[in-house]
Amino acid sequence: MCGITGWASFHQDARTQAPVIEAMTAALTPRGPDAGGVWLGERAAIGHRRLAVIDLEGGAQPMTDRPEKPDLVLTYSGEVYNHHHLRTELRGRGHAFRTRSDTEVVLRAYEEWGESIADHLEGMFAFALWDERAQRLVLVRDRLGVKPLFWAAVDGGLAFASEPKALFAHPEIRPRVDADGLREAYSLLFDTGPTVWSGVREVEPGGVLVLDRGGVRERRYWQLEATDHTDDQDAAIEQIRALVGAAARSQLEADVPLCSLLSGGIDSTVLTALLADELRLREGPDARVRSYAVDYSDQAEQFTGDVLRTGHDTPYATEAGTFIGTDHSTVILDPRALLDPEHRKAVVVARDSPIGVGDMDTSLYLLFGKISEHSTVALSGEAADEVFGGYPWFHNPKALAAETFPWLLVTGDEAAMPLNPELDLRIAEFRDDTYRTALAAVPHLDGETPAEQRQREMQHLSLTRWLRQLLHRKDHLSMAQGLEVRVPYCDHRLVDYAFNAPWALKSFDGREKSLLRAIGTGLAPESVLHRPKSHYPATHHPDYNRGLQQMARDALATEQVRTLADETRIKPCLDTPPDRLQWGHRLRLERVVDLFLWLDHYRPEVAL
Repeated sequence: MCGITGWASFHQDARTQAPVIEAMTAALTPRGPDAGGVWLGERAAIGHRRLAVIDLEGGAQPMTDRPEKPDLVLTYSGEVYNHHHLRTELRGRGHAFRTRSDTEVVLRAYEEWGESIADHLEGMFAFALWDERAQRLVLVRDRLGVKPLFWAAVDGGLAFASEPKALFAHPEIRPRVDADGLREAYSLLFDTGPTVWSGVREVEPGGVLVLDRGGVRERRYWQLEATDHTDDQDAAIEQIRALVGAAARSQLEADVPLCSLLSGGIDSTVLTALLADELRLREGPDARVRSYAVDYSDQAEQFTGDVLRTGHDTPYATEAGTFIGTDHSTVILDPRALLDPEHRKAVVVARDSPIGVGDMDTSLYLLFGKISEHSTVALSGEAADEVFGGYPWFHNPKALAAETFPWLLVTGDEAAMPLNPELDLRIAEFRDDTYRTALAAVPHLDGETPAEQRQREMQHLSLTRWLRQLLHRKDHLSMAQGLEVRVPYCDHRLVDYAFNAPWALKSFDGREKSLLRAIGTGLAPESVLHRPKSHYPATHHPDYNRGLQQMARDALATEQVRTLADETRIKPCLDTPPDRLQWGHRLRLERVVDLFLWLDHYRPEVAL
């Protein structure tokens, strides 16, 4: 797992701009603390920071097809899980290899298949390849968008990076925010493509972007499609069992210590059990996978349920770890650590965005820091809710009938930081227009009932939008701590199959995630199998609420925050007694604090 950056331009000689590519690459050092390198050619500059995971000695980057006068230069981030199979196939086609790395497999695969390379790769990845012969830059992103890839125009070409902060080290790209960016950020619609930064875009998940002398062209090599599903319930369960198991097994390879994130929910428990079983098969009956959970010092006494959390995680995670036989640890965080300004700033800088979820982001960042002391790779149950229909909006008649993005019924304006009405951003109108565009992209089959069509829309919106911000959050916060997080439930074959399984199969036992629960029998304790959905934990300590209110007051004392935020709607959150502050109002304060930290760090030009 790594950080990639660089640019290509047909109007300037990149060989004269070594300090620029070095600065861009240095901005990504947290993503790749083990090594770094740059390559300079006449028309392109390529940079790389490395977190060594596979072939620690042989996977240095940027990687070229040959040492002298290379035709191909690759900077690559991620993991290609079928690289052993591809290596065998490519050797059969005459390619020679000098390393064990999956990086070189990607390089040789481009030699063989050119721009069609992505069709052959399975995994999570973002990479850029400069083709000296064709004078062409090719950017590729994995199907679900697990790994980030941003780009912006420069004179005669474009620059790219794993994070916007590296783009801002280029002299032609400055941090700038306009009305469109604020609408994208604060509408909570999680679009693919645009970002909060003016002129900075993402390569689409499942997308290829090519720059040559003819300009820039983009295409999708993968997207969700509607296909007929012919398996009955028993066959569907067996197919899900096979797909989840294959995804989990394929992601165990690493030449560094590996662990699992075990929250005590069914998603992470089933995954951890499969990993533990596979590890014992490979290394012997005494092998134990290391697992981690997070908790807060106040939770045992002060936990109270809310709209997102149905129970205290730690007892379930501990029971699951014992049942599976993991080496389990719970990282306990104190409210004071969550309020530490340096921690909060580090999180905002890691995200490159003012939009997050406050203490939950900070706690995840601190958890990843603790894990990285012992492990370099962690496997996570992220995306199971999107794949198997776990969220409340799949089951709530009100959400199903609502003509808007379903999560807005949970987060909505209650949780969003209200922007100054004088900005006249027309957020409601923007949401309506975006929702219609999003629905138009949902594929359907002839003969589907209205109920089936609606569930397909819900899953498509969840997989292409809601999941996007969760993957961003996990990638940026983990990589800021030098930790690679893998997400087996994002295997595109599993996603394809589950997307086309009828809703009756996904809910055959009258509950959420029926197919996952069916394969979890014997892998998880009964208490976990039948536990209601509960989101990532948050602290309930009044001292945290009190400290957050003070930080929000300090933020609102600055002119630029007051210019952007609606003080009249924030003031009631400041005046509420700390022990009575509700989750939605607290998140509003979190967004005020994050906005201040973001403005203070980036000093962006705000052009409204």
